[in-house]
Amino acid sequence: MSSSLVELRVLEGPNLYFPRAAIKLTLDLTGLVEADEARASRFASRIGLTKARPGAAGTGFRQRFATRAVARLVRAVAVEAGTSRLGVRVRTTNDVHRIVVAYPWRNRLRAQALGRAVAEVLDALPTADLEGLVDEAARKVRESEPGPGPTTLKPKVPVVAITGTNGKTTTSRMVAHIARTQGMHVGWSSTDGIYVDGVLVEPGDYSGPSGAGRVLAHKEVELAVTETARGGILLKGIGLAYNNVSVVTNVSADHLGLHGIDTLDQLAEVKGVVPRITRADGWAVLNADDPRVLAMRTTLRARPWVFSRDPDSPAVREVLSEGGRATTVIDGWLSVLTADGDPDPIVEVVDIPMTLAGLSRFNVENALAAASAALAVGLSREVVREGLTTFRPDPQHNPGRMNFFSREDVSVVVDLAHNEAGLEALTEIMNGVRRPGCRLLLGLGAVGDRTDDLVDRLGEMGARDADVVAVAHKAGYLRGRTTDELDALFRAGAARVGVTDVPSYPTEVAGLEALVAQARPGDVVGLMCHEDRQGVYDWLAAQGFTVDDPDTLRVKVKAAREGSAG
Repeated sequence: MSSSLVELRVLEGPNLYFPRAAIKLTLDLTGLVEADEARASRFASRIGLTKARPGAAGTGFRQRFATRAVARLVRAVAVEAGTSRLGVRVRTTNDVHRIVVAYPWRNRLRAQALGRAVAEVLDALPTADLEGLVDEAARKVRESEPGPGPTTLKPKVPVVAITGTNGKTTTSRMVAHIARTQGMHVGWSSTDGIYVDGVLVEPGDYSGPSGAGRVLAHKEVELAVTETARGGILLKGIGLAYNNVSVVTNVSADHLGLHGIDTLDQLAEVKGVVPRITRADGWAVLNADDPRVLAMRTTLRARPWVFSRDPDSPAVREVLSEGGRATTVIDGWLSVLTADGDPDPIVEVVDIPMTLAGLSRFNVENALAAASAALAVGLSREVVREGLTTFRPDPQHNPGRMNFFSREDVSVVVDLAHNEAGLEALTEIMNGVRRPGCRLLLGLGAVGDRTDDLVDRLGEMGARDADVVAVAHKAGYLRGRTTDELDALFRAGAARVGVTDVPSYPTEVAGLEALVAQARPGDVVGLMCHEDRQGVYDWLAAQGFTVDDPDTLRVKVKAAREGSAG
């Protein structure tokens, strides 16, 4: 492989760079970035950048010069090879020696040949015969086999595509449930697998581009709901040419430092691909309370439909004035707003089991998003009401998300809670069912590829918000780390708020068992559960815990509120 070519990746559908299939090259330009200024200037002149100022070697100025130079080089090779016009996008990375180049493709093998040919030119530099190098590179591209075209699907049934850092799984499940309430055959792709009419037909993580194709392969499906994760967009592109309704739940710190995404703004740009490919006659459902999500409406072809817990939000007013719609809470009712009509109250929030009698503001937002998407795709308000009031926070309807269990007078909450926002949501609902004088016991955990800062902050948050805290490791998700490394990070965060006793357990079940053993009547135990959900459920059942139904949860919330008031 060429020394300049770090990676050549084929993106099969809409992606971060283009709304269609593209090639992504990661290039190491150490030779050009570290060349002296005189040599860099001579190279600039040869490629037609006669007024370029390359900047000093090894600097960000030189890196940005390199992006212009490589873009010019890619176009030159493509034109010489017979392509009359080629869109090229080039990005810097946090490594000054590396850049990313992307261009759309129609013929897989020829497009890959172009990427390799450009890298070969870069490997041969510096040379006086740049024109000869370009000619030779173009010849190789022309003589390469064209190869097949993209596999991007054009769906024949409506598609609701859901993305975001937190809440996308719950929102996806709610939308699918609402549609099934109307009697539709619904296919759903997610991190858990492919579901058709609520039945798991293919286990595995299908939140990437293959998930939509797997769902649409089932001929009986009348509505597809696709959970679209960051990784799939970055690594393979989106498998569909467009969607009819999109939802972006939020953008918060998660998976940073992976695949060139280092900041929240960059993460928002990735997730913004989903609403950007929503059809012009469709709706993009956006969280009006998240500035990065709200800003996505500037990239839309579709009509904006925002959701917010605040009916007086400036964002709501602005979107309504633009002809969009909004879903919000007025006098305790989930309501839909339009610019020229009275509010339409759909259902009282306390009657939506997922909100835990209105306690969970995060699930209030998920309910607002799901109702918006269901209405946007054409489901009736009566069906939306029925669907929201019959979807429960239990292992049957929403496994792994805010699942409550009881044994005698001890409560256990099991939730994915994989980042700061997730842990905040978990402790919020634990507090909401805790009676005065009772304690919170929390099992912390993190996947190994999270940043040091994130794991440290989880330790600080857990120790600050819980009375007893322990680490329950996810052995199958260490991803290159050791449990000792994770323990050190959790404990460092906890120490900042004065907590030095943070025991560690090798598995989620072991951590839960240790916490339950310490629980007193009225205490609430929470577990950040990612790896062994079924094992946790089985252990709870064996210990005599039962799943809380909505009425039981309502009683717990009421008792906690009355106790606090008293």
